[in-house]
Amino acid sequence: MEDRRNLILAVLLTGLVLFGWPYVADYFFPQPEPTAEQIAAQKADKSGASTGSSSDISGLNANAAPKKILTVAQALKTNARVKIETPKLSGSINLEGAKIDDILLLAHRTELAEDSPKVRLFAPVGTKDAYYASFGWVGKGAQLPDTKTVWTPSATTLSPGSPVTLEWTNPQGQKFEILFSIDENYMINVTQKFTNNGGQTTIQNATEENAENDGDTAPQNTVAQNKAAQDVEIAPFGLLNRATVPEDQGFWNVHVGPMGVFNDVADYDWEYDDVDEAPNGVDFASKGGWLGFTDKYWLGALIPDQSASIKAKFTAPDGNYQTIMVRETQDKVAAGASISHDSRLFAGAKEVVILDKYTDEYGVPKLDLAIDWGWFRVIEKFFFLILNTFFGWFGNFGFAIIGLTVVVRGLMFPIAQKQFKSMAVMRTLQPKMKKIQEKFKDDKQKQQQAIMNLYKEEKANPLAGCLPILIQIPIFFALYKLLLLSIEMRHQPFILWIKDLSVPDPLTPINLFGLLPFTPPSFIAIGILPILLGVSMWGMMRLNPPPTDEIQKQIFGLMPWFLMFVMAPFAAGLQLYWVVSNLLTIAQQKWLYSRYPQIKEQMAKEAAEKAAEKAAKKASGS
Repeated sequence: MEDRRNLILAVLLTGLVLFGWPYVADYFFPQPEPTAEQIAAQKADKSGASTGSSSDISGLNANAAPKKILTVAQALKTNARVKIETPKLSGSINLEGAKIDDILLLAHRTELAEDSPKVRLFAPVGTKDAYYASFGWVGKGAQLPDTKTVWTPSATTLSPGSPVTLEWTNPQGQKFEILFSIDENYMINVTQKFTNNGGQTTIQNATEENAENDGDTAPQNTVAQNKAAQDVEIAPFGLLNRATVPEDQGFWNVHVGPMGVFNDVADYDWEYDDVDEAPNGVDFASKGGWLGFTDKYWLGALIPDQSASIKAKFTAPDGNYQTIMVRETQDKVAAGASISHDSRLFAGAKEVVILDKYTDEYGVPKLDLAIDWGWFRVIEKFFFLILNTFFGWFGNFGFAIIGLTVVVRGLMFPIAQKQFKSMAVMRTLQPKMKKIQEKFKDDKQKQQQAIMNLYKEEKANPLAGCLPILIQIPIFFALYKLLLLSIEMRHQPFILWIKDLSVPDPLTPINLFGLLPFTPPSFIAIGILPILLGVSMWGMMRLNPPPTDEIQKQIFGLMPWFLMFVMAPFAAGLQLYWVVSNLLTIAQQKWLYSRYPQIKEQMAKEAAEKAAEKAAKKASGS
């Protein structure tokens, strides 16, 4: 009976962790308190007052909803462009506004079919799901480029090893340059350079004009214009603008939406709705870090120079959603001088190895946390390493999951062996415990003390059976999060009918495995893998004698089929893990029962005694 109680406890605790862990984590492991700037910004949002310090980065390059929705193909024809060509990306840069607004992810498709379109991350303004990045300047003393500025490129194609510089000179002769370079994955390096070439020309023109004037005011005008020409205060900004909320809104334990790392702390607190409700946006101050929009599988992120102090903002102007970063202080650039600043743009898939590489080699702090791993991140990353290794060996993610299951059960085996040994000892103690209970039936305190002394004398641990359960809970939850979030498993087949391990098992007897022309509701669309899960769970329970208590008997009888329905909507990869784990557990139990026959002998003896008692009561009652 003890192993059954452990099984029920495991299921209940697993469900508790699966659905209640975020609340427990918030209570026992609270996030760091918000900074003074964040608190001030939030108070201002609620009152509708201006946030003041970041008003200069509000609504930069915002675009109102277009009167006519264009297709991507139509939008791409409206302006001259620089092509983007890499092994993983294809797209272009719009020379009007220097917008990176056309990004296709070549390694990922929208659907499972091989002829389905590539995933589009960025799309031009005017299209249904417009989404772009742009880089510019804020400041005073110079005419700055804007969304309508047409830039001149140094080349027609941006590719690894072939950077492109966009250049624009304002009417005063002041030159702006944006140098783009790109690697073979998803990182675009950006250098923004400003040269104040207009100062000497403006001074000369002002002097000539004033020489033609009479009176004492000419020298004063010359001084004023000289100063205006020389004093340019300027700072670069980066911006991500998104016109619509993505269809994939995330889950209760997976963050999708605006996020960032500010002062080395990952912030998952802001949803699209929260930004909508903040009239002045949400302000942050940070040294380094990054910010952007994270989807379940994709990420657009602005990454400043990690030595720079920045002001950042989540905001929603004119029906758009924006993340903005700008250097905290503006540089004073004298006539004839220039200033440049570096930043980066990540635009791509949240592939674990690539994110880790950018974190470790590029020094981008916690970019890997764009994947909302949760509190079991260490276990999840360990499992991912095993899965990725097995996938490299087998070339099949389903077999990689089976390999991971074998590893997990192997690691758990010594603990399970100790559990069975403890159960064997506890079973042999049952007669002695029964005598103690009868001897001290009127004194519970002495009864408990005598039982504890018995445990001590026999070196038995009644809690030993709980340890495997407690260990399995984070393992199960970590694997659930890994298979839910890992883009590496997206669209990965197993065998036969399992074409995508990241979605539920599609084959169900409800519609006679697809022979009937209808799709059943998800809550009754029980696939083959969930059915196998229920059957294997039932097989595990059949290894033990049935309980004599009728209520427990009914609970145990229903549990496998209840779990079958509970697990049906989960990813087929997780269902596969549980089925294989059940089969390995059955094999393990058979072997351990052969090693410790006293467990079954004692359980059978107890069952026989209870059956005899029940029969005697029934006979006496009749």
